[in-house]
Amino acid sequence: MDETTTTTGQTGSTPPSIQEADLADFGRSTIRDEVVLDVRDLRTYFTTRWGTVKAVDGVSYTVRKGETLGIVGESGSGKSVSALSMMRLIPSPPGQIVGGEVFLNGRDLLKLSEKEMTRVRGGEISIILQDPMTALNPVFSVQNQVGEAISIHQKGVRGRVLWDRVVDALRKVRIPAPELRAKDYPHQLSGGMRQRVVGAIGISSKPSVIIADEPTTSLDVTIQAAYLRLLKQIQEEEGAAIIFITHDFGIVARMCDRVAVMYAGRIVEMADVRTIFNNPQHEYTKALIDSVPKLEEKSGRLPQIEGQPPLLYNLPIGDAFAARSPLPRTDKDLEIRPELVEVEPDHWVQLAHSSVRDFHKYAHLVSYADEYANDGCEGS
Repeated sequence: MDETTTTTGQTGSTPPSIQEADLADFGRSTIRDEVVLDVRDLRTYFTTRWGTVKAVDGVSYTVRKGETLGIVGESGSGKSVSALSMMRLIPSPPGQIVGGEVFLNGRDLLKLSEKEMTRVRGGEISIILQDPMTALNPVFSVQNQVGEAISIHQKGVRGRVLWDRVVDALRKVRIPAPELRAKDYPHQLSGGMRQRVVGAIGISSKPSVIIADEPTTSLDVTIQAAYLRLLKQIQEEEGAAIIFITHDFGIVARMCDRVAVMYAGRIVEMADVRTIFNNPQHEYTKALIDSVPKLEEKSGRLPQIEGQPPLLYNLPIGDAFAARSPLPRTDKDLEIRPELVEVEPDHWVQLAHSSVRDFHKYAHLVSYADEYANDGCEGS
C-alpha cells in the first residue's frame, strides 16, 4: 500500500480564503441564538479481536437553530459514527456508547428508552444517508416510504390527508410532478431524484436537526450544486439546524457556517468557516485545506499528508497526529493528551505541541504548559 494519503475535495475550486461573495448564491444566514443540539464528551467504542476501537473519543459541540455545522475529516475519523451515536443507531455488539451526553431541545437522548427514542428519531432529529439506493427499500414505492415516516410521527394521519402530505414533502424537495413520482419505485428514479426522496423523508416531520451524511457523494457536480442549494432553501423555510458530514472542503466553504475538523475520533479544530480557511491553527486542518485543488492556480503534484491515519485500537494517549505532523515532536507529545481550548473567541483548537505551530502563544490555556516550558521551541 502507498505510504501516503492524499485528501482532495470534489468541487476543486475552493479559494484559499473565503469572502462574502463566495456564499451569496446559497442564501442568507438563517442562524438563531437558540441552541437545539448540545453534544458533550461523546464517546463510542467498538470491541474487536484486536482491541477496543475508540471511534469517537470525547467529542463536544453545540448547534444553534438554523445553523449548518460541517464535520470534516478523512475516512475513519469518526464523523459518521458520531452521527449514528446521536441517533442511537450504533450496532451493539460490537459498538457501545460508553459516555457523554447528547441534549436535543433540552433532553438527553442517551437516557431515553428505545420507545421514546423511536418517536424522537425521524421526528425531532433525522439523517440523510450518503447512498439513497441502500437507504430506500426497492420493493416499496416512494409513496409507501415517505408515508411511513409521516404516519409514525404524525399519529392519526391516513388516507387522503396522508397522500397530500406525501406529495407536499416531495414538492418541498423540488421533485417535478410529485403526484406521479410518488407512485414510482426507487429504481425508476435518477440518482439525484432518489437523493431528494431521502431528503423528503428526512424533512417530512419537520425535525429540529437534520444530519446530512455525505449526501452528495453519489451525485455528479452539477446535480451536487443544485442539491446543496436545495438543502439551504429547505433550511431557510423550515428553520432546521443541519450537521453536514463531508470530506470535501469545497462544499464546506459554500454550505457551512461553522466547521469541526475531526481526526482519530477527536475534534482537532473548530471555528466559523472563514476562520478555518483564513487562519487555521492545527497542522491537520492546514493539510486538508492545502490538498484541495485550486483551478485558479497552476500546480504540479498536490500536497499530501504523509503516512496513514493511526489504528484506532492502538491510539497513543497523546497527540494522534504527531507521527504525521511536519512539526518536531518528542516522546512527551505521545504521552500528554492535548486539550481542546478556545484560543480566540469561538475558535477552538486541540492544543498539541507537535501539531500547532503557535503552541507557546496559547500554552497558558492548558494544564500541561510546564511540560514544554524548556523545550527550546518557543520561536517555532
